[in-house]
Amino acid sequence: MEKANSPHANKILWWILGVALFLLATVSGVLIGISWDGGQGKGWIALVDQVSMFSTIFLGIFIEAVPYLFLGTLASGLVEVFVDQDSLLKIIPRSKLGSALAGASLGLFFPVCECGVVPLARRLFRKGLPAPVGISFLLAAPVLNPIVIASTFAAFGNTPVFWGRLAMTFLISILVGGVFAFQTDHSQVLLPSSSMAYQPVAPLQRNVIGQRTAPGVGVAQRLQKVAVIAANEFFEMGRYLVLGALLAAFMQTLIPQGWLLAVGQGPILSVLVMIALAVILSVCSTVDAFIALAFAGSFNAGSLLAFLVYGPMVDIKSTLMFLRVFRRRTVLYLVTLPLMLILLAAVAMNYFVRF
Repeated sequence: MEKANSPHANKILWWILGVALFLLATVSGVLIGISWDGGQGKGWIALVDQVSMFSTIFLGIFIEAVPYLFLGTLASGLVEVFVDQDSLLKIIPRSKLGSALAGASLGLFFPVCECGVVPLARRLFRKGLPAPVGISFLLAAPVLNPIVIASTFAAFGNTPVFWGRLAMTFLISILVGGVFAFQTDHSQVLLPSSSMAYQPVAPLQRNVIGQRTAPGVGVAQRLQKVAVIAANEFFEMGRYLVLGALLAAFMQTLIPQGWLLAVGQGPILSVLVMIALAVILSVCSTVDAFIALAFAGSFNAGSLLAFLVYGPMVDIKSTLMFLRVFRRRTVLYLVTLPLMLILLAAVAMNYFVRF
């Protein structure tokens, strides 16, 4: 009975944590407002301003990300119903470098951001996708997809920043995916719920609850399966999106962007500040190019690229979603390896490359 109730208990704990964060932000707003006027009665006005800012930021992040989370879960349902495990494994190169290249290139065919790519990658892992392929796809797809490529070009045009974003994302996703190619035991990388032992099963022969069915399932039944799978994953991943949006809004409310920009000078510190800003803002990769464009006059190209590359790979909400797919040690690698590579590349560009 305890095992049966544990998933529901976990869901309740996550929602309680979300409410607690909201209350914490409210209390912080009260304290900040009171400190601004020395307790002379204007604290409630400051509180209203803080709560309004917090709510606006939270809703902005959430509304921005929900459509892409829906696309990702819908794609996950389509993969589960219409993609055969045998066919998927046949098209994946067997070499370590080839598999990482294939994973980084998959983003061109899936227009999903950092929220939508997580449930899709987990579904592919369950279909038997090798870890290096899925990890390269997870890191590259939020940038290397048609929508984000078009938005980045619209913001920066045919400039080194545009090409640098694509090239740096592609190379770093391959390198990180290649690191995991040396880990042959996927149980050390993925959570048990994200992996599945290879079992050749004909496509479209499992019903909604996973039982075998006879061949020849109708189109309506197949689409019903897709809808059920997509809905389940949407609500499962959605609570992590809500929690991540709450955390991002909380940090943006308490940490003024102006303070970060004021201290963000120099070839190294500016990169660190833009990386921190990318994590704190947690904006969707489909619109972050226009935000970076607003900083183009204050930061050099290396710092802008750090913002444009690291943010789509790792931010608050995507990190929380990673915890539903990978083991904690793997999540630590997924956060730190891109950070070190991007920091090295961006600082080198600031020192040695002039645009």
